Amino acid sequence: MTFEIQGTYPVLRCILNQGETIIASAGNMSWMTEDFTLETSSRGGLLKGFARAVSGEGMFQNRYTAKRDGQEIAFAASLPGKIIHMEMQGQQLLAQKNSFLASTEGVNFEVALTKKFSAGLLGGEGFVLQRFSGMGDLFLEADGSLVDYDLGHGEVLLVDQGHVFMFDESVSYAIETVKGLKNIVFGGEGAFLVKLTGPGKVVLQTMPISNLAAKIVPFVPSKG
Repeated sequence: MTFEIQGTYPVLRCILNQGETIIASAGNMSWMTEDFTLETSSRGGLLKGFARAVSGEGMFQNRYTAKRDGQEIAFAASLPGKIIHMEMQGQQLLAQKNSFLASTEGVNFEVALTKKFSAGLLGGEGFVLQRFSGMGDLFLEADGSLVDYDLGHGEVLLVDQGHVFMFDESVSYAIETVKGLKNIVFGGEGAFLVKLTGPGKVVLQTMPISNLAAKIVPFVPSKG
């Protein structure tokens, strides 16, 4: 398989030869040529399908297999942002809900709870994350632009809710309470920040969908 990520509002365009397969959540495909076979399944059983649904994806995933060489399939980003390619070589990483776009067959997609239930309950993005591992090509969708950090052992980064896009499994994830009632009420940052502690790589996103929605809501007409 060959692929290219194109455009300011990006789209992933993949060219598959006969017998090659790409996997995506139901509804992620944007366009394709006609010589593909489509197989829809819960990929691992209904229990795993339900777990994926909890993490922001559909219960079912689609397997697109080329019936002859040179077949194209495309997956467009759902929001202004970026599509990134990760070459998985046995490592594990955690990503925000709804980040999965597509992958080859050797990539494993699981649901991961944050280490503390309170972190997810209070963190604004839900207590479920997406965990990826295995071997192959993985494509993830981010909101806005991306900023990378390589945290050393014990190095801490405090992040506003929703800006965490992806991090290595070696990075611990918790919630830090903003100190001082006045800071909470008038500071505009809410009561909690995400605390990421190294070692490991952290990738942040600049325009979370939750922030974008909050800016748009005041301009949406309401009845009455």
